[in-house]
Amino acid sequence: MKSLKAIAIAAALVVCSSPAFAGSTMDAVKAKGFVQCGVNLGLYGFSAPDDKGNWSGLDVDVCHAAAAAMFGDATKVKYTPLSAQQRLPALQSGEIDMLARNTTHTLSRDTANGLNFTVTNYYDGQGFMVPTKLGVKSAKELNGATICVLPGTTTEQNLADWFRANKMQFKPVVIEKNEELTSAFFSGRCDSFSSDASQLAAVRANEAPNPADYTILPELISKEPLSPAVRHGDDQWLDLVRWSIFAMIAAEEKGITSANVDQMAASSADPEVKRILGVTPGNGKALGVDEKWAFNIIKQVGNYGESFDRNVGANSKLKIKRGLNALYSEGGLMYAPPFK
Repeated sequence: MKSLKAIAIAAALVVCSSPAFAGSTMDAVKAKGFVQCGVNLGLYGFSAPDDKGNWSGLDVDVCHAAAAAMFGDATKVKYTPLSAQQRLPALQSGEIDMLARNTTHTLSRDTANGLNFTVTNYYDGQGFMVPTKLGVKSAKELNGATICVLPGTTTEQNLADWFRANKMQFKPVVIEKNEELTSAFFSGRCDSFSSDASQLAAVRANEAPNPADYTILPELISKEPLSPAVRHGDDQWLDLVRWSIFAMIAAEEKGITSANVDQMAASSADPEVKRILGVTPGNGKALGVDEKWAFNIIKQVGNYGESFDRNVGANSKLKIKRGLNALYSEGGLMYAPPFK
């Protein structure tokens, strides 16, 4: 009779060789020829369609990066717009291959919800927006206020925790759809709108009748590391999405841009640049894709700084400063591990 230890080892080997651990999502993506990416219903700067149905944003660029790495073509993406409440079930059920929808990395989502978060692509924090005419200068002045908030988000719990900690009261106005929530706020139904500071900036810049009529208060009441996610068990797909984001960050660190990537590939003597761009082979094989996977991302999507500036930074309506999203060498938190 086999020992319990032997049985346990045999069971572990069976589990580890099952399709759930063998890159099933990557195989499915390869077979169908595109990445099905879950995105926001419409949040300027992160994921939103234009009037022709073309999607753009910081999160959308992550979807493009995964497609560029996988197929050599950043356009091989299809989008599934999701509300905050729909987003986790859509990933869990296999409706989408990856979720890139300004989603906060939390312990419960990482465990009980069965998600694997990839890389934080935007460090954020929850804030408050108020009509300027109210004269409110601090969130500490919001005792008793009505506050518009999306359900199914970390925002609800953060609000309750913060108000309780500060011995204050508030009245939540909970509305599931973004457009209905912002409409309620701008129509005066709520004294304040609370969400990630980046979302508040996007809503004010893109949806307010007159942006100057609204003020984003200085306090941030939480940490909101926003990260794309994939399902538990799909480690090969996790590796590809994760390193696609790292490639964009590493490219900025090394000064590789969409404009100079051909020149850098042809003439750079930097060993790390050669590994990133596939001149020195090996990384592509390790990920199960072409050796020019990162070259294709940078050429077609750009480095992280290009993506940031284009979507939420200096070249966008939002004009958000890099802050925590600057490279580590410039006082921020963006950092890529070595490509070796």
